[in-house]
Amino acid sequence: MNEGPGYREDRGSEAGRTIDTDSAFLRVESISKTYPARDKQPVEAIKDISFSLSKGEFASILGPSGCGKSTLLLIIAGLIAPTSGQMIFREPDSTSETDFGIVFQDPVLFPWRDVQANVELPGEIARLDREERSAKARQLIALVGLQGFERKYPYELSGGMQQRVSIARALMLSPSLLLMDEPFGALDAMTREQMNLELQKISLATGATVVFVTHSITEAAFLSDRVMVMTGRPATLKDVVTIDTPRPRGIDMIASGHFSDHVARLRRLLNARSDPT
Repeated sequence: MNEGPGYREDRGSEAGRTIDTDSAFLRVESISKTYPARDKQPVEAIKDISFSLSKGEFASILGPSGCGKSTLLLIIAGLIAPTSGQMIFREPDSTSETDFGIVFQDPVLFPWRDVQANVELPGEIARLDREERSAKARQLIALVGLQGFERKYPYELSGGMQQRVSIARALMLSPSLLLMDEPFGALDAMTREQMNLELQKISLATGATVVFVTHSITEAAFLSDRVMVMTGRPATLKDVVTIDTPRPRGIDMIASGHFSDHVARLRRLLNARSDPT
């Protein structure tokens, strides 16, 4: 990751911190973002958000539509700068300055490139050896369940298949951090359920830390180790809910009483009115 506004690399422990810097993979500290407006009434999108993530953790950001979830994700990615606060990223084994992959709701595939070429693109930009990136792309295409579709073009694929290509592309450079902005929001319910199972498999296979934005309570509870529940705008972090069911999880888990308890708690948090500020 590139060092820039709101971001720095942690090279050691810091006095006075309550977070264990030896285990925290990413720390988000007091992040706020305010957008200027033409009417001179700035829009406060997110306010004073802090949390930490461990290596290999799957964390969801859950909140109502328009509350600033995507803004927070883009700040973590370094694509926009926070108004205040900082991210502290620590990955001792990484030498890459762009050690993250990102997946959006729209797959954003190049229509003139086939599946293989779309997945290879980050490797081309990074100037990886042709044979190396071709082999890595084939491996990832198989991982996301598209073996045999390497020479198909985006228009020949379903929405779910296109999103699988997008995920494979995001993993091309073996990122330690995978950022996902409602990647299954445009899919039908059955396809979305299947993609949740596939994503769980992929996250466990790669060991990447995943930050997943969603407004689906069930999806967040099924996929996550922890769910960060946001308030309405300006978004603050209302609570962090631990989902203590071991992964991998089968789809039958959704019918269990324990899972229903997690869903009910998340729903109560989302429906509860924020304290006045």
